[in-house]
Amino acid sequence: MAPDARPPQGRVTPPGRRWWSRDEHLRRRPWLLARNRITAAFRGWFEQRGFVTVEGAALQLSPGNETHLHAFATEEIGPAGGRGRLYLHTSPEFAAKKLIAAGETRIVDFARVFRNRERSALHHPEFTMLEWYRADEPYEALMEDCAALLALAAATAGTERFGHRGLTMDPFAKPERLSVAEAFQRHAGVDLMATRGAEGAGDAAALASAAHAIGLRTAPDDSWSDVYSRILSDRVEPRLGAGRATILCEYPISEAALARPKPGDPRLAERFELYACGVELANAFAELTDPVEQRRRFEADMAEKQAIYGEAYPIDEELLAALPLMPPTSGIALGFDRLVMLAVGASCVADVIWTPVAEPAMTAP
Repeated sequence: MAPDARPPQGRVTPPGRRWWSRDEHLRRRPWLLARNRITAAFRGWFEQRGFVTVEGAALQLSPGNETHLHAFATEEIGPAGGRGRLYLHTSPEFAAKKLIAAGETRIVDFARVFRNRERSALHHPEFTMLEWYRADEPYEALMEDCAALLALAAATAGTERFGHRGLTMDPFAKPERLSVAEAFQRHAGVDLMATRGAEGAGDAAALASAAHAIGLRTAPDDSWSDVYSRILSDRVEPRLGAGRATILCEYPISEAALARPKPGDPRLAERFELYACGVELANAFAELTDPVEQRRRFEADMAEKQAIYGEAYPIDEELLAALPLMPPTSGIALGFDRLVMLAVGASCVADVIWTPVAEPAMTAP
């Protein structure tokens, strides 16, 4: 779709307007057709590179074990009337890793995934996550994939620039590679690694002091990760991906629950995220395959989840059993709706989803 054929930018469906009303559908339809073209282009791109398309089951015994990810729970009723808890997956990651353990080497999943407690211009309860894995390849290969897919999305949509909330970028330019420590220093004036010990432990008080110095508030019981997240979301993320995409890499190990440590520096992990116009598009890991360490991280995250939210999810024992069978693997999850949103010039992900999920009536918390 050529830029001058786009619907007006910046409009979000007003409260009470139904996505299936004729005028609203006509407004969104050019974007939705562009979505279809980008989907087809991406499928062809992966097929040309030898990726096998897979479909991870949406129903899982464990929906994922990250502290702040929330799942939709349901149950299976057996033929005899017995009941068992199941969850809609928050990512196809666990199933994909089992396929890598089973012998697949390059896989891609255009997965419908589900996340509770998430609804905003950039979040939707049901959305499409494009997830792919490369066995026996470094995670830098995924950085090259990201650059190619940004350009492919733009070319397919017929646009030369992405824009969002006052930032613009060239999707055809080579992405900037920036470490988390460099980003904190550049955009927040914070020496992040000065608050990490030699073994990677965080000094919450030191980081809180740095946050106060730049005008951010913290709570007395904030952990190092809490303060880190506040600085990242308030001062760093909104400035990433301006002019060209940013590949934010070398995360503190505590912020990369499924990634392996960086060789030579156990304080850091082989993780990166892709940003465009201040929008996080993708999250990538050099995958952790040590089942003992993975269990320790899962248990720590679920203990924290229980303390904060009063709930925790089961640990996927089959995943832990599969990890030792995995070769060194790199994996990435990309928010497909967000990328389409930027490529077509929409301002919220719901505008590029064919049938957005209706918002139910909410009771008081």
